[in-house]
Amino acid sequence: MEALTVFILCGGKSSRMQSEKGLVLFQDKPFIDHIIQAILPITNQIKLITASKNYDYLEYEKIPDLIVDKGPLGGIYTALSHSETEFNLILSCDIPLISTELLQELISKHTKEAGITIFASESKTHPLIGIYSKNIVPVIKEAIDSDELKMMDLLAKLPHQIIKIEESENFPLTNINSMDELDDLNINLS
Repeated sequence: MEALTVFILCGGKSSRMQSEKGLVLFQDKPFIDHIIQAILPITNQIKLITASKNYDYLEYEKIPDLIVDKGPLGGIYTALSHSETEFNLILSCDIPLISTELLQELISKHTKEAGITIFASESKTHPLIGIYSKNIVPVIKEAIDSDELKMMDLLAKLPHQIIKIEESENFPLTNINSMDELDDLNINLS
């Protein structure tokens, strides 16, 4: 695959986490540090979609949302609008177990025809771990303008590719939304 830029959607304050989600500690390190470690063997072209000063300790470029309060779709729109590469790996900031291997699988199986490539199992789809083409910006802009912010609605409008995974593979892709989920994660890993 040709050049790839990685954008991590840092989101805003999470109501359920009571703090910046990407900075929640897991095994003594912020979530976002775990994610960056998984990306670095693939590329160091990493940018963060955030307006928060809390991420200033990381040397990567930070880009605030072009259109605020539009959820993940707004973050993806901002990322793709700033991207200089056709293909972009978009990741949410709350997936501390993501592995380099899974990311490499996603990248290697992506086909050019797909505007979006994501993982899904029987029970769960993972739209915020995906390859997004810069070419879909107009479709996203239209969705934002009509306030159609659901990720699954966007998928339905575009040629996309779903990489099937086993139920057991959902675990490393799990996004952690609350302290309870973080506790469960720590218990499952201990």
